[in-house]
Order: sequence, then structure tokens, then C-alpha cells
Amino acid sequence: MSEAGARESPQRDGEGRNRWGLLVTAAVGSSLVALYAVATPFVAPALRKVCLPFVPATAAQIQNVLKMLENRSGPLVDIGSGDGRIVIAAAKMGFKAVGYELNPWLVWYSRYRAWRDGVHQNTRFYISDLWKVSFSHYRNIVVFGVPQMMPQLEKKLEEELECNARIIACRFPFPCWVPDHTVGEGIDTVWAYDLKHSRGCETKSLEIAPEIES
Repeated sequence: MSEAGARESPQRDGEGRNRWGLLVTAAVGSSLVALYAVATPFVAPALRKVCLPFVPATAAQIQNVLKMLENRSGPLVDIGSGDGRIVIAAAKMGFKAVGYELNPWLVWYSRYRAWRDGVHQNTRFYISDLWKVSFSHYRNIVVFGVPQMMPQLEKKLEEELECNARIIACRFPFPCWVPDHTVGEGIDTVWAYDLKHSRGCETKSLEIAPEIES
């Protein structure tokens, strides 16, 4: 081998290694970007006013919610419905169930799951911020919240709901209302609040004041 060829060979080897390094870096970077694009919608905050990441309901939580819905009727809404499992389970019990969720990927996935499970005619999923929705026509309300949002949500629901409504809170209770029923333990605890009962903590009176004759 000539002296010139001996000098070029290490140079070509170095260039080849550099090209492979760039290709590997590009492949890894593309994979990370794709993973981020797919995963971000499922872990991004579902509600804008507070940081509420998507955490799927456990099987025990779902069963506890369904217990609180026994002997109930009327339309149902799941606030922050995630992947739709509560809405779908309620629909299988015969409820007309609706889910509100800010994350579009989770809403589309929920719609697919409802179709797959054969309850798409009794379910609806909407991409919406809960603070911009009125829940006044629902009799059954399910909430998977965090402590930071519960005081304001308690006030909102109290202003909007009829006295025959039942609110079911999962993981965290409301700060002022006293629950009528509680089931489960730890993170699977579920609290039910019936608005026909007086709460005694800055709640509105649900009774009509009698007229005073002059």
C-alpha cells in the first residue's frame, strides 16, 4: 500500500464513523420526538386552572362509583373523563352518560372504546374546559379532581345543580360538603353528596322561603 493510501484509509474510517454517529443520533432523536408526541396528550394537564394529569381510574374506584349509582336514574356526567372508563361503565348500567375532557386525544380514544364496547349510542364525549360548561341538567355527577380545584368546583356545582343531584367525588372529597355516603379505602375512596340535604358550609338554601302575609 502506498503512503498516500495509508493516510487516506484512517481518514475514510473516521468519516464513516462520523456518519454512523450522525445517523444513530438522528434515529434516537426522531424516536424521542415521536414518543413525546404520542405520550404528551396522555400526561398533559387535563384542566387548565389546575395541574390535573391523566391518571386512569382503578378497577376498585370504578366499582365504588357504580355502587354510588345504584338505584339512581337520570343523565350522568363525568367531569374530566380521561379515557372514558367511568362513562362507559355507567352506560353499561343503563345511564345516558357524558364525559367532558380537555385533552382531544383522550376524547377520541374514549369514543373508540365506547364504540368497541357497544355503548356508543348511550355515551357522548366532548372536548371542553369544565369551567366553561354548565352541568345544570345532570342528576349524577362524577368528579376525579385534585385538592386545588375542589373548593371552586364545589361552588360552581352548588350554583348550577338541582336539589335532586348526586355528586360523586373520587380520590379527594369536597372541602365543605358533608358526604352522605362513603365507600372504599385509600385512593379508592369515593364520597357521595346529595344536594337535597343542607350542607351548612356556605351552601345555598334549597328550601323555598314561605311568603309573609302583610
